[in-house]
Amino acid sequence: MTSEYYPYSKYTRVWIPDSDDVWKAAEIVRDYKEGEPVLHLKLEDETPLEYSVGPKSNPLPFLRNPDILVGENDLTALSYLHEPAVLHNLRVRFIESNHIYTYCGIVLVAINPYEQLHIYGEEVITAYSGQNMGDMDPHIFAVAEEAYKQMARDERNQSIIVSGESGAGKTVSAKYAMRFFATVGGSANDTNVEEKVLASSPIMEAIGNAKTTRNDNSSRFGKYIQIGFSRHYHIIGANMRTYLLEKSRVVFQAEDERNYHIFYQLCASASLPEFKDLGLTSAEDFTFTSLGENIFIEGVNDAEDFKKTREAFTLLGVKESSQISIFKVVASILHLGNVEICSERDGESCHISKDDPHLQHFCRLLGVELQQMEHWLCHRKLATASETYVKKMSSKQANNARAALAKHIYARMFDWIVEHINMSLQTSFKQHSFIGVLDIYGFETFEVNSFEQFCINYANEKLQQQFNSHVFKLEQEEYMKEQIPWTLIDFYDNQPCIDLIEARLGILDLLDEECKVPKGTDQNWAQKLYKQHSSSAHFQKPRMSNTSFIIIHFADKVEYQCEGFLEKNRDTVYEEQINILKASQFQLVADLFHEKNDVAAPKSSRVNVRPAKSTPKAPNREHRKTVGHQFRSSLHLLMETLNATTPHYVRCIKPNDYKEAFSFDSGRAVQQLRACGVLETIRISAAGYPSRWTYPDFFSRYRVLLKRSDMTLADKKQVCRNLLETLIREPDMFQFGKTKIFFRAGQVAYLEKLRTDKFRAACIKIQKTVRGWLQRVRYRKIRKSAITLQRYGRGYLARRYAEFLRLTRAALVCQKQFRMVRDRRAFLRVRQAAVTIQAFSRGMYTRRIYKEFLLHHKAMIIQRSVRGWLQRKKFRRARVAAIIIQCAFRRVRAKKQLQQLKIEARSAQHLKKLNTGMENKIVQLQRKMDDQSNVYRSQNEQLLLQNSSLGSEVNKLQKQLEQVRSQQEGGGQLASLQEELERLREELKEASVQRKKLEEEHGSEKQTLQQRVEELEKENCLLKSEKEELNQRILQHSQSSEVNGSSVSLREASLQSELDAERQRYQNLLKEFSRVEQRYDNLKEEVCLSKFQPGHGRNPSNQSSLESDSNYPSISTSEVGDTEDSIQLVEEMGVEKAAMDISLFMKLQKRVRELEQERKRLQLSVDKMEELNKRKGSESKSPTSEQENADLAYNNLKRQELETENKKLKNDLNELRKTISERASQNNSSNELQDSYNLLLSQLKAASEELDARKEEVLILRAQIVSTAQLLEKNDHMNSNHVPDANSKEPLDKEEALKAYHGLCESKKLLEAQLQTQSRQHKDELEALHTQIELLKDDIEKKQEILNYTSSLSPEAQVEYSVQQEITRLTNDNLDLKELVEKLEKNERKLKKQLRIYMKKVQELEAAQAAAQSSRARPELSRQVTVQRKEKDFEGMLEYYKEDEALLLKTLITDVRPNTVSATVPCLPAYILFMCIRHADYINDDQKVEALLTSTINCIKKVLKKNNDDFEMTSFWLANTSRLLHCLKQYSGDEAFMTQNTSKQNEHCLKNFDLAEYRQVLSDLSIQIYQQLIKVAEAIIQPMIVSAMLESESIPSLAGVKPMGYRNRSSSMDTDAGGPTSYTLEALIRQLGQFHDIMRDHGLDPEIVGQVVRQLFHCINAVTLNNLLLRKDVCSWSAGMQLRYNTSQMEEWLRGNNLYQSKAAATLEPIIQAAQLLQVKKKTTQDAEAICSLCSALTTQQIVKILNLYTPLNEFEERVTVSFIRNIQNNLQDRNDPPQLLVDTKQTFPVLFPYTPSALSLETLHIPASLGLDFLVRV
Repeated sequence: MTSEYYPYSKYTRVWIPDSDDVWKAAEIVRDYKEGEPVLHLKLEDETPLEYSVGPKSNPLPFLRNPDILVGENDLTALSYLHEPAVLHNLRVRFIESNHIYTYCGIVLVAINPYEQLHIYGEEVITAYSGQNMGDMDPHIFAVAEEAYKQMARDERNQSIIVSGESGAGKTVSAKYAMRFFATVGGSANDTNVEEKVLASSPIMEAIGNAKTTRNDNSSRFGKYIQIGFSRHYHIIGANMRTYLLEKSRVVFQAEDERNYHIFYQLCASASLPEFKDLGLTSAEDFTFTSLGENIFIEGVNDAEDFKKTREAFTLLGVKESSQISIFKVVASILHLGNVEICSERDGESCHISKDDPHLQHFCRLLGVELQQMEHWLCHRKLATASETYVKKMSSKQANNARAALAKHIYARMFDWIVEHINMSLQTSFKQHSFIGVLDIYGFETFEVNSFEQFCINYANEKLQQQFNSHVFKLEQEEYMKEQIPWTLIDFYDNQPCIDLIEARLGILDLLDEECKVPKGTDQNWAQKLYKQHSSSAHFQKPRMSNTSFIIIHFADKVEYQCEGFLEKNRDTVYEEQINILKASQFQLVADLFHEKNDVAAPKSSRVNVRPAKSTPKAPNREHRKTVGHQFRSSLHLLMETLNATTPHYVRCIKPNDYKEAFSFDSGRAVQQLRACGVLETIRISAAGYPSRWTYPDFFSRYRVLLKRSDMTLADKKQVCRNLLETLIREPDMFQFGKTKIFFRAGQVAYLEKLRTDKFRAACIKIQKTVRGWLQRVRYRKIRKSAITLQRYGRGYLARRYAEFLRLTRAALVCQKQFRMVRDRRAFLRVRQAAVTIQAFSRGMYTRRIYKEFLLHHKAMIIQRSVRGWLQRKKFRRARVAAIIIQCAFRRVRAKKQLQQLKIEARSAQHLKKLNTGMENKIVQLQRKMDDQSNVYRSQNEQLLLQNSSLGSEVNKLQKQLEQVRSQQEGGGQLASLQEELERLREELKEASVQRKKLEEEHGSEKQTLQQRVEELEKENCLLKSEKEELNQRILQHSQSSEVNGSSVSLREASLQSELDAERQRYQNLLKEFSRVEQRYDNLKEEVCLSKFQPGHGRNPSNQSSLESDSNYPSISTSEVGDTEDSIQLVEEMGVEKAAMDISLFMKLQKRVRELEQERKRLQLSVDKMEELNKRKGSESKSPTSEQENADLAYNNLKRQELETENKKLKNDLNELRKTISERASQNNSSNELQDSYNLLLSQLKAASEELDARKEEVLILRAQIVSTAQLLEKNDHMNSNHVPDANSKEPLDKEEALKAYHGLCESKKLLEAQLQTQSRQHKDELEALHTQIELLKDDIEKKQEILNYTSSLSPEAQVEYSVQQEITRLTNDNLDLKELVEKLEKNERKLKKQLRIYMKKVQELEAAQAAAQSSRARPELSRQVTVQRKEKDFEGMLEYYKEDEALLLKTLITDVRPNTVSATVPCLPAYILFMCIRHADYINDDQKVEALLTSTINCIKKVLKKNNDDFEMTSFWLANTSRLLHCLKQYSGDEAFMTQNTSKQNEHCLKNFDLAEYRQVLSDLSIQIYQQLIKVAEAIIQPMIVSAMLESESIPSLAGVKPMGYRNRSSSMDTDAGGPTSYTLEALIRQLGQFHDIMRDHGLDPEIVGQVVRQLFHCINAVTLNNLLLRKDVCSWSAGMQLRYNTSQMEEWLRGNNLYQSKAAATLEPIIQAAQLLQVKKKTTQDAEAICSLCSALTTQQIVKILNLYTPLNEFEERVTVSFIRNIQNNLQDRNDPPQLLVDTKQTFPVLFPYTPSALSLETLHIPASLGLDFLVRV
């Protein structure tokens, strides 16, 4: 080392001991010189401290590592390796970054977070699978992958040793390791061994785990699980070995602890029907489950866990009856604990009540006799040499015996369950290798330590010894591999401690000897220990105790209490009780207690190792092995197994004793680190060369320290040698290996200091230059500013003085004017006051006079009113008295009249008199009323006349009055004025009355109008809101293509997502189907191979395997809807329109129903025609000429009737045309009627064309009938020439006449029936036309009503209403017209098809008849009836024979190579196959079509299965399959697929068959090929992604290198293959370019190419982001820059290949945002808000994880603070992100095959001769 450098100088940071935090950080404030007694320090809180230093008592403190090394993944990467550095690194990673895993060389340190973390999902397993151990962040999956990889590479068995304290997380770590093996090494067959291995965990946790004060799920036993693998490294079986079950927990639990989980689970489920017989209640009611006083665990549901336990039993093959038996045993133990043992008075005996319910339950559940069990629970048998006798037990002895029996029963049940688990995990396959997972208790020390802790610590001593030797061995191998001279490193060897325990006369031997002594006690055994081992360095006797001893273990001193050692070692159970259980009536209970000859045999049979030394055997005189002896034997076997394997270590650390999440107690952590051997690993590493750098990494990191001359050397090794020899003068501080440089502890820190100083000097120089330039620029700016300020200041002063002069002059003028105004205002104010005083005084005198006059007037009015009131009062009193007198007199008289009337009313004569003239009176009254009404009417008329005459007279009088007034003068003027005044007053009164009336009317009208106005305003508001809503809808509809955030686009996106989800589910089902199909094929091949014999010859039927190997049923030609076609139509129409136009959907549904009915009707007609043809064929086969004559007559009659019917139809149609034209001429003003008329005309034209076609058919039939008639005449003439007998002619003629007559009658009936049906059809058509006319009339009436209604509306309402009506009408008319056109076109096409089929059948029938006649007649006659065909051009069809089908498929599919047809037309095989299908359709051969399509699909599947890893072949057949699918659509005849066809292509459409179902099958096959293509492509690029995107230096000299510890160590690398292959970004882009060129050359649709590229880019993004989230070394600013550059290059490649619009670039958005996150500032609150808005494609967990992983590569960069990360979490807490951290790499986007028709004409296609398809004939 250089003399300038001394570590304990100023500003150096050190670690000093602390009683609370174990170690405390401090900084040296004064340089320390060697020999000084005091070191001057400053703590982190600025507290000064003088630290005393001595050579022996208090050495110099430990040095701290640079900040850049803090938080490393591997503790061995630290420059200073010591306890405080390790502790601080673990604390930083655990508290600040929430990382629970850390490497320490070969050890994985796992800290229990006491919180559920989402880092164990399927995607995390996928990310770690296949990776080197140091490449990713520390994880239990990395250790498991390392073990799996070394097993496969070195073919050596592996072991994972998981150890730690109770509550440190051992069981969980072991469980996740097994889950990794189950996922990565899944079974090759369907035995589901990996699921069974995982299912054993809940069972073992239920019967072997319990709640303790330290852990809620503590494993109270040790287990070693061996997972067996086949030669292909698939799981084939497993085996479990258990160690030292804590049986005492069954009968005793400390406070706040629980018994084993199974007891509480069974009690929680006691209410289930199947458990009613167990007699269980709550766990609080049983002694064995209530000793801990708390039967619940927070957050644990025992009933739910019990369901999982039962499911695991079922999965492992344990029958339901066996499960019930197990639960009975568990319940019996609980009942046994509640049996009440009563002590007798003498105290030496006891008894149990016969009525004890728990004893009854116990005996019933175990099937034993009650009396015997009751007797032997209180008695025991003693055997001597001469006799045997029974002895009573005391209550205490009986309780101990009961506890021993309960423990024994549970232990036997535990062993039985483990044995059956092993049986279910065994397999018949041969085990090639295994990986063992050891989950064993860690070092334990309590206040009271007993036999269990002794055995546990003994096992840990053995494991620690194996660990130390393995670490030392690895260090030695590393040095030897690098050819470095090494010296023997002294490490702690705990063999003396192990000998103290297990050697001859050791602690275990003395314990066994004492157990054999009849009256041996714990005290005697303790005395023997003191005597035998008092001289041992690892054994001590406590000062204050004679019944305990101390053993100095490797971790700590432990004091053991001797009490109970002998009893636990003996594990005594009375034989009489066991014999009772052996005699149980239940077979399972009896089997539990039968002794086996060799207990250890089945355990050792699963270990494929041979021990180096024989296991120590017990003496022959020992009848029964003690617990200690059994444990020692099983431990020796375990150590032999571990020594024969390659071990991997996981050390679990418990961070605190309070189970708080992410809380770190340094004292507890250090204690466990010392106990588990982590610090010993550090010490061994630090004793040698702990820091190791490869030459390229060292050169890249420290080249800044090189001179310019050294940079010119090409040999980097020599450059590194020269640099180190210059910097470090002591040669012992480093060594040069073959590939690495090894450094002593502290040397890397020194090099980092030199590098930092170099950078600091460079920074200072740069800062100096920049600051000088900035100051010069600042000076120039200040000088220029000063001059400018001076100029502006002087100008400002001059302007201010001028302004002052102007203001002075203006002030004088203002003062003069102001004084004048002030004096004038004072004068005016005085004058106004005088005038006001005079006015008020005069008014006062006038008011006084007025008041006196008013008082006199009021007194007179009051007097007048009082006098009048008195007179009125007097008058009223007199009038009331008179009225009272009158009333009394009248009352008397009325009473008398009333009595008289009552008497008269009772008489009947009176009633008659009343009723006699009543009717007449009514009639008379009615007449009077009529007369009076007439009189009233006449009087009204007279009054009106008089009023009019009076009005004219009044006018005349008024005129005369005016004349008189004008003539009168003088004295009469006053009277006229008074009259005028009176008249005006009356008019005024009338006007006021009228005004009040008008005001009331106006008020009421105003109120009504206001209400009306309010109602109108409300209606107006509603209309406006509706209008606005309509406008908004229109705007949204118009802007849906531009605005992504609108509701329509959201709806479209949601519909699209639903469509994609449905498509994804469908494609996943297809994928699963293909997987199952592949599995079926594999099993089929295996069966074939198993049945194969060497002498077997080839079966000729193998050649036709293509025909029979079909997984699809035969497909009929019925009209079935195509799923992909319907999706295509919806997408062409638009998702939004298809979703919103409900009427269109209703119309389409109606149309579908009509088409289905039409199809059924046509099918029936076809069946009838076929039956008729069969009849005709059978009739034609009859040899009699009479039948032929009858047919001729029938045909003639049919022809004549058809002609007459045709004429009638024409006449009817002409008449109908005339009536419609007349109707149209009458209503010329109606355009709609004109349109309907045109529509009817078009329908009539179509009908006339159809009639013309029928006429042509009739002519053809007539020609055929004539030809057949001529032929028959000739035949008859020839037959008559050959018959000479004339006598036999008459009866023949009669018979023929009778037959002809009968035939005519039958034909007449048939014709009548046909005529009736046709006339009925015509009537229906006429009625339909008439109804249509009526509908038009109704329509006109409705429109007249609408016109009347609109005329009453306002102009604006009229416009809106008319627009709505017009839109509705046009929409309905358009839909009706579309529907009508579609129906007519469909009917036309179907009728044409049917006509062709009938013509073809007629021709075939004709040819058959001609052939039959030719066999009887001469050859020249047959030529006259043969149908001659004209020569046609090539129609784009290929004909082949049925026997050539296998050769066709072999040539086109099986043997074809993509490069042979790549130079020709793309997708040539698809075109050829379709042309063959067209010919089979043309000749109407459905079997040929079905066989060809089925064989084609099966052949393609076989080719793809054979080439399942060939991208070119898969791409080739994906292109051809999709092209064949498009051809079936393009030439199907469906209108949706014919829009882009040429007229010639439309002629080539399929004529006879509808292959919609085969289109669906081909679509499914295309999806399967696409998935295989993606799988092949991802398998090719996946190894390249991480290296290309994250590790390659696309920007040279940007990335920095940090110390990596054990990263890329030899054990993690495949040295045989030369290390991992490094890929660059250019290689990845080149590979993508190759994929794109292959797909383009094969003619794959561009849309499918875009989807393939999108899926591959998603894979690149997922793998890159997952590795970024799991690797700390790539989370830096420079790595972010490299990553952003790489993603931009990928985007450029997309643009260069016109793929940017394929949504592939959007899949890179998460990784782009991750790169930006690594580059942005991460300090302030504004930075946090910017990050939250920036990283929208990343989840909250991913953002926080990247910020936690962010690592500065230089000291000039700053770490991300914890507060900043908390701020980010607070800002993002409203996000609803998924809980998973990593991206699912297996996610596949749903593929869509858009319809792309081909512009190629089939008739122009030429087949190259190189294909060898000469047997195909062009048609």
